[in-house]
Amino acid sequence: MKTMKYKNIKKAVCLSIASMGILASPGIYLFAHPNNISFSIALQDSLYTDSTELVQVAFRKVKKKDVMGEVSAININNLLNKNYTTYSLDNLDAFIPGYNGNIWGTGGYLLLVDGFPRDANNVMPTEIEEISVMKGINAVALYGSLASKGVIYITTKRGQEDNQKINIRTNAGINTPISYPKYLGSAEYMTLYNEARRNDGLPNLYSEETIYHHAVGINPYRYPNVDYYSSDYIKNSFNRYDATAEVSGGGDKTKYYTNFGFWSAGSLLNFGEAKGNTSNRFNMRGNIDSRLNSIMSLNVDASASFYTQKGVNTDYWAAAATGRPHRFSPLIPISMLEEADENSWTYVNTTNFLVNGQYLLGGSQLDQTNAFATIYSGGSSRHMNRQFQFNTGLDFDLKGITEGLTFQTALAIDYQNQYNQSYNNTYAVYQAAWNNYNGEDLISSLTKYGEDRRNGVQNIGGSIYRQTIGMNARLNYFRTYNDNHHVSAILLANAFQITRSAEYHKQSNANLGLHLGYNFANKYYADFSGALPHSAKLPEGKRKAFSPTLSLAWRLSEEEFMKGGIFNDLRFKASAGIVNTDVDIEQFYMYQGYYTYQEGAWYSWADGQLVHSFDRVRGDNKDMTYPKRREFSFGFEANMFNNLISYNATYFYNQMNGLLTQPSTIYPMYFMSYWPVYSDLPYVNYNIDERKGVDFGININKSFNSSSSLSLGVNGLYYDTQASKRDEIFEFAYQNRTGKPLDAIWGLQSNGFYRDQSDIDNSATSSFGEVRPGDIKYIDQNGDGTIDTRDEIYLGKGGWAGAPFSLGFNITAKWKNLTLFAVATSRNGANALRNNSYFWVDAEDKYSEVVRNRWTPETSTTATYPRLTTNNSDNNYRASDFWMYSTNRFDLSKVQISYDFPKSILGKGILRELGTYVNGFNLMTFAKERETMQLSVGSTPQTRFFNFGVKALF
Repeated sequence: MKTMKYKNIKKAVCLSIASMGILASPGIYLFAHPNNISFSIALQDSLYTDSTELVQVAFRKVKKKDVMGEVSAININNLLNKNYTTYSLDNLDAFIPGYNGNIWGTGGYLLLVDGFPRDANNVMPTEIEEISVMKGINAVALYGSLASKGVIYITTKRGQEDNQKINIRTNAGINTPISYPKYLGSAEYMTLYNEARRNDGLPNLYSEETIYHHAVGINPYRYPNVDYYSSDYIKNSFNRYDATAEVSGGGDKTKYYTNFGFWSAGSLLNFGEAKGNTSNRFNMRGNIDSRLNSIMSLNVDASASFYTQKGVNTDYWAAAATGRPHRFSPLIPISMLEEADENSWTYVNTTNFLVNGQYLLGGSQLDQTNAFATIYSGGSSRHMNRQFQFNTGLDFDLKGITEGLTFQTALAIDYQNQYNQSYNNTYAVYQAAWNNYNGEDLISSLTKYGEDRRNGVQNIGGSIYRQTIGMNARLNYFRTYNDNHHVSAILLANAFQITRSAEYHKQSNANLGLHLGYNFANKYYADFSGALPHSAKLPEGKRKAFSPTLSLAWRLSEEEFMKGGIFNDLRFKASAGIVNTDVDIEQFYMYQGYYTYQEGAWYSWADGQLVHSFDRVRGDNKDMTYPKRREFSFGFEANMFNNLISYNATYFYNQMNGLLTQPSTIYPMYFMSYWPVYSDLPYVNYNIDERKGVDFGININKSFNSSSSLSLGVNGLYYDTQASKRDEIFEFAYQNRTGKPLDAIWGLQSNGFYRDQSDIDNSATSSFGEVRPGDIKYIDQNGDGTIDTRDEIYLGKGGWAGAPFSLGFNITAKWKNLTLFAVATSRNGANALRNNSYFWVDAEDKYSEVVRNRWTPETSTTATYPRLTTNNSDNNYRASDFWMYSTNRFDLSKVQISYDFPKSILGKGILRELGTYVNGFNLMTFAKERETMQLSVGSTPQTRFFNFGVKALF
């Protein structure tokens, strides 16, 4: 009797949900509209306990255990209770296998918010219900061409049929810099600059006396030693605050969700106009779901964000990487002016920019504008960014035609604009002439450069505009027959278009799509998803191509021979297919040849007039077609020991076939010439890229009693890439890109330093300029007696689409009302080059501490850095293994400790829940090259963040 009663209730519930445009059955949930998400989640929680969490896949939601096509998802709303953050994709690699900043190493993905292309940084985590990462080819096919490298789908929160709930959250924290670049002071710089001149056969520029005065620091205004990172200019930390209020609820007819948020952060700069530097963001969102009648439902969603950044009219951090410490004093004290110097006092009395009533702005003939003077007196600026997003949808329940049939439409219109406001002052700087009277330094005269002027004019510039229009329409059929045969079908039209200022052509994605799915008794699954994209980047007649994909799965745990064993769930699945894509077609009209008038010109014989020519740039190719992502994947999912352990793994192999290139190897040589410039080579579908690898995830969940539990998750990705086909002509096989990784680093192989002139004379000749003892010596790979680009070899993987091997760890330990949560990541197998201005120092560059290990005749056996020079050092500063380092690292990314006050303390008042937490971000890095990887040259320093937060539910 109980069994029959349960089945009858279950059937009634399924029928009632189907009348709302949803298919409900013991085997599958497929949604007609997100309006019903909250209702169905509550329903399935009450009736079903095994793998019934809903996951967003292409244009529908399904139960987690029935997901096809390699999709992983995480419930951000639940995660936020123990892992507070302000960036939507923060630490996603610790929870999603196959994601390392990219998806399966593809180097890009399509990001959708509620089904339309939007920015990840414009939706706050407090607004998000779920993030779904669609990796496999079957999972992304319905989204068309631009989804070929994967999809990240962000689903925002919606109201539930419940009493009104108000969630309040507020946070306050501080950012502290991890490290600063370390540059030499004035005395050491001048000493080594003299050495560099001697290396070049030039006399010293700075005398010993001058260097001594800069070293002792008795008068830093006359003998400056400017440290851009000192506490005179930089604070030890800066604050960040944010607050969020959420209001949700509703009844049977209408449900609503609203979110209001504010975020503010300060700046490290601590002087002049920069003291007031702030960044502020205000955001709001409203999602409304309404059932108009028994047939029609409506959703209306709107959001807006307002971002304002107050700043100064200079890049201080870029100046810090280039400004040499001895050049000038940022400030000139008027207290050190000679009383009799009337001209200088006139400057003082007439200037508009007397700093703190005590200082004139310092400079020199070569530094008439500088970062210090601009921050003190150059005016201020504001960067404004506004985004408005609107989407709506209508759902029609067509059960009057046949049970399980629905029709949906969705439309989105987004606007984003940004611009800069600034007040630009001009100012004078002063260079002092000094005298010493009885041991006292005084300024005898000032040389003025520039004029002071405040014009009060507000300048508007840097305007950027973007508009997104998206729409789709879907006819759905979701139905279950005889409790075992679960059928799903979708016929859709999907399109969006993004218009950007200063871009003539709009970015477009348009396709028709078809999904056919079948599930028998939760054991055997088949999913066909295909698309017919359209692309204006291709020639007429080639703008459409069909993209078919197929996914199959078998749940062994439902077989009789597996029941009663250690597996709660065990499923094998495989996918294969082809997706046509124009993502890697960089420009429009690449199928069309053309002549250029402006790019070819020379002077005629006698009259000196400039003569233009019509130069052929490329040939026509009316047969150009889509590059194709061809893929096969195979994987499994398992739960064991009453869900104590769950794990999954997927092997994937994909091939980007037919990437465009102008092939010089398959056309006769007379198709092009270098002078005069001529090319009739067309772009053709030729190159092939390959990627293969394994992603995996392991989760252990153990409850010790009703008040304590422990969970551990490990997610990872290992992938390899290869340029399997290239159009190339290299004289030597070791330089062929074919067969090498797509992120290959190419460069010379070093062989120590030239010891002396004899060593230079007996070595291969460098084609990169004159070399001297102490310069880097390279291996002559081809034995032709010359070092040139033909000696460059493959050095290692660059990890440009993420490290080849990445791991993410998350751990949660709960005891009563106390929760400890931590995230860590590991990245291995990639390399990088030390090739920025901190390491590559020559000519008039600023010297960093790395030059202390320079080559000299005395340190020739221990030196780790080439000799110094005041000339351009093209030989030393080029890609080679001398500058390469491993980027292997392990990061403790976050730790959070949370405490939820017992409900017995809160009582039965309006305050339902109350919790506090403290967390730290970017806490530790373990790596051999940690200092290099934590170094920010010419940009804002990397920081650690420590935060205290309070949350409450009313």
